[in-house]
Amino acid sequence: MEILASMGGTASWLLGYVIPFLFVLTIVVFFHELGHFWVARRAGVTIVAFSIGFGPELVGFYDRHGTRWKISAIPLGGYVKFLGDDNAASTPDRAQLEQMSEADRRGSFFHKPVAARAAIVAAGPIANFILAIVIFSVLFMTVGRPVMTPLVDAVQPGSAAEKAGFQPHDLILSIDGTPIETFSDMQRIVSVSADEPLRIEIDRDGQHLTLTATPDRREITDRFGNVQRLGVLGISRSTGGGEIKTQTYGPVQAVTMATREVWFIVDRTFSYIGGVVTGRESADQLGGPIRIAQVSGQVATFGMAALLQLAAVLSVSIGLLNLFPVPLLDGGHLLFYAIEALRGRPLSERAQEVGFRIGLALVLMLMLFATWNDILNISKS
Repeated sequence: MEILASMGGTASWLLGYVIPFLFVLTIVVFFHELGHFWVARRAGVTIVAFSIGFGPELVGFYDRHGTRWKISAIPLGGYVKFLGDDNAASTPDRAQLEQMSEADRRGSFFHKPVAARAAIVAAGPIANFILAIVIFSVLFMTVGRPVMTPLVDAVQPGSAAEKAGFQPHDLILSIDGTPIETFSDMQRIVSVSADEPLRIEIDRDGQHLTLTATPDRREITDRFGNVQRLGVLGISRSTGGGEIKTQTYGPVQAVTMATREVWFIVDRTFSYIGGVVTGRESADQLGGPIRIAQVSGQVATFGMAALLQLAAVLSVSIGLLNLFPVPLLDGGHLLFYAIEALRGRPLSERAQEVGFRIGLALVLMLMLFATWNDILNISKS
């Protein structure tokens, strides 16, 4: 009986966390690497391998161009390996490059013009942003989103809203110049603006007024026990009596809204990083693979649409992270190519090697820190 119970618990863990995690991460990684692959193929680069995951190969095949498509044992990323690459990070194999024939040089990534190499590298993060826009657009067109008018039904005593002068039946029109169409639009801006004064335009009985409110920072616990520090005004909206409606959108409006959604994630990410640097935000909100797996399992309970939305958010985050100017990441390669374009020649082998080692150290430190945060958060729950 104990063995059966253990098997049941393992199956539940796999279905609840591992499978949703792999589903989300595989989509994001595949399209990131597909961006690199698609542009490289059109630039005439010989592609040795396209891998989802790292480490030993589990299954794979060769396409008609000789590229090995494979799934590898460690599902925490992926890579496209070009002719002349020494490893999955696309560091050059100097010995192989020196011994290349003229035919191989034509297909070598490192013998392409700097503009072509930069386009190939940038294509991965760009593919992540495009994927997110496509997912959000499809969801807006099919599933839609819940809509409530940004009307104040109640003001909590002693809250930031009461101090600012909010009253029941106020209609929120804009925040810091950004038009507010739904109550969730207001909530989203307020949640990421703790301790920051906001200029809020309202309609009160037909009269337009401007109030200044500074959201309080509070710890909010969701239904899964996750704790987040968010900005709160202290106003509420009735959810009864048919106040919540689901609205779908046409293709043009859906793409526009999806683009705004992607920009909001990018803007929020930079705001959070800036907050960590200045001490306004805590770095313990940063999560790693364990956290992503946990959130994937939780979101999966809401259905496929919610899981796809998480994939879109993660796609933007990974695309943005890869653009950071850290050697080893795509942004680090782009930094080297920018320097090469300005100097008229690439950096020395020694300088690039040192850069990649520094980049590897920074990436490993970030992963260890994020994983440590994951473990601490699990131990608290």
